[in-house]
Amino acid sequence: MKKKLSLSDQTALYKVLQLRFNANMARHKNFAWEQIQQKLESNPSKAWSLNQMELSGGEPDVVGLDPIRGAYIFVDCAEESPKGRRSLCFDQAALDARKENKPVGSAVEIAEQMGVELLTEEQYRQLQTMGEFDLKTSSWIQTPPNIRKLGGALFCDRRYDHIFTYHNGAISYYAARGFRSILYV
Repeated sequence: MKKKLSLSDQTALYKVLQLRFNANMARHKNFAWEQIQQKLESNPSKAWSLNQMELSGGEPDVVGLDPIRGAYIFVDCAEESPKGRRSLCFDQAALDARKENKPVGSAVEIAEQMGVELLTEEQYRQLQTMGEFDLKTSSWIQTPPNIRKLGGALFCDRRYDHIFTYHNGAISYYAARGFRSILYV
């Protein structure tokens, strides 16, 4: 699969990202869009992944800088779990185990195809300090292997002005549960 945007798609993506960046400066104080765009231009596959986040309703935005990687951190900042990434079970093993009424896919595999990662619980909680997300939906998050081995998976949401982490069978899927992703550029 080609993981590079055409020049017109790239230009359109940068315009959307810059508008969102400028409208949400509290998420990324002390950052300049021009530096971020330069980093994107030198990483075409990352721009492609950001476009996948955008196309599936994630509304990605810069939320920080990872000093170890020297990379800008983009996270899905849509108010609710991205519409184009809902009704998914947790991973391929869960999808394969489901005998009837299979969903169209799994969160882990779709994230991998997009070139992104599911948020960890810590990253999810950090995102919630920047706004109120998932008031009506929920989002699968990375799950420890010992929980997954037993058939479970974790998800989070925000209710009653509190961030909750829950468990569910990894084979489950709901119209209001998707996943949020993170990308280092």
